[in-house]
Amino acid sequence: MSSSSTPVTFENPMKVMKKVLSLSQSEGDGATVRRSIGGCELRSLDPFLLLDEFSVSKPAGFPDDPHRGFETVTYMLDGAFTHRDFSGRKGSIRTGDVQWMTAGRGIVHSEMPTADGVQKGLQLWINLASKDKMIEPRYQELESKDISQVEKDGVAVRIIAGEAFGVRSPVYTQTPTMYMDFTMQPGSQLHQPIPEGWNAFVYIIEGEGVFGKEGAASGSAHNCLMLGAAL
Repeated sequence: MSSSSTPVTFENPMKVMKKVLSLSQSEGDGATVRRSIGGCELRSLDPFLLLDEFSVSKPAGFPDDPHRGFETVTYMLDGAFTHRDFSGRKGSIRTGDVQWMTAGRGIVHSEMPTADGVQKGLQLWINLASKDKMIEPRYQELESKDISQVEKDGVAVRIIAGEAFGVRSPVYTQTPTMYMDFTMQPGSQLHQPIPEGWNAFVYIIEGEGVFGKEGAASGSAHNCLMLGAAL
């Protein structure tokens, strides 16, 4: 969820404007992704350029690839990746970890699996404003243990960016962004405030639910639901 506008609490209900089923496709070197944002049914959702749910096993992966003018957020759901860039920087992200990379004026970057079995996760690309496209590249890395977590009334949330249930993530987002990982028990309900004027979406990793107060719509695994104001 994001926008470059000044955040103002959004109190009106939102509804599902569009539902997209992410379909499998090849990407990188032998990797498989399910692409929703950036695919043929949802080309972009400003400022979001791409959302991939990836599944990768060695020796497949994402070799050196140039990025410029946007941010990439890699969230490992299961497994581990080693990442490195053209400056010699390298490291690892494991289950539950997040890497928030601001490509800025440009970076060549690779991500390859290091654990056995299938490595799973999400990668989100977020556009930078014109004034920020030539800033210096930088990384923010969060280990799973350092991501704020809250549980309330059958809902557990990991707060990757932004604020939920009165708890704020320490991540700085060049393009103001909210990024939450919610796990909901059967029958539980959630109301998450979203700033006025921000674009928003929900991506379902597993299970199913009903979304939006007015004209509620159902969604299930691998669905991306674009939200908008209920007029």
